Amino acid sequence: MQATVRTYDQQTRSGTVFLDDGSVLTFGTRAFDAGPLRLLRSGQRVNIKVADGEITVITLSTFPLPE
Repeated sequence: MQATVRTYDQQTRSGTVFLDDGSVLTFGTRAFDAGPLRLLRSGQRVNIKVADGEITVITLSTFPLPE
């Protein structure tokens, strides 16, 4: 699934994304650390993996999601 970064806090490595339908989901440190990222910026397109309504992995749209 793809989304757009809404906010990102570099200190906590957490933030929010807009889904393509306009809804907002929050991601935590665990989801950020599950991918190869170092930072994110507002407006970046990302790939996300969602389980039970929670983002479990977030990475740039040009990177594959980890298995």
